Amino acid sequence: MNLVFPPGDFDAYIFDCDGTLIDSMPLHLEAWRAALAEHGFPPEQFTYVMHHEFAGMPGPAIVEILNERFGTDLPPFQVEAAKLKWYLAHHHEITPVQPVVDLAKAKAGLLPMAVASGSDAAIVRQGLEAIGILDLFQTIITPADVVHGKPAPDMFLLAAQRLGVAPSRCLVFEDGLLGVLAAKAAGMAHVFVPTVDGPPAVSV
Repeated sequence: MNLVFPPGDFDAYIFDCDGTLIDSMPLHLEAWRAALAEHGFPPEQFTYVMHHEFAGMPGPAIVEILNERFGTDLPPFQVEAAKLKWYLAHHHEITPVQPVVDLAKAKAGLLPMAVASGSDAAIVRQGLEAIGILDLFQTIITPADVVHGKPAPDMFLLAAQRLGVAPSRCLVFEDGLLGVLAAKAAGMAHVFVPTVDGPPAVSV
């Protein structure tokens, strides 16, 4: 994995979770398809490309977009709950994105660090705990903590505030386009993390 760092030094690191610290995107895709099928939506219509397009977006917002695109009336929070239940039942299958995890471990105690993820808080915390890195981070931000999720800057700005570091001094690690847009909107530099199963980086 080739991580390209921007020039300069930074006072804090902020990490996305799924696809950045944890190689969980394939499992999330299976969870979405299982939850959608449970609610009568053809699971094959939730495609691989669509899944990565939505990376970092809160679950209910994803369901609302599906309703708009396909003319369905899926209940956003019920589908999200079914997806969460399926994922947590299988979360032991996740593995770390080792180069990024190794970096986080190397910086632990040297720089304040946060996780800012579009996933449910239970998924994030259990995932980080499953790969043994939950205690590396001073704060964890999820959609429940902000008004607007990615690509809005809210999550990253709140992480910076909680870490006590100016946004311009924070470096964000992201595998999703929405997260990159959020970092830019927050005035933060970023490192793109190429997911093994994901699409290529998109310039923004």
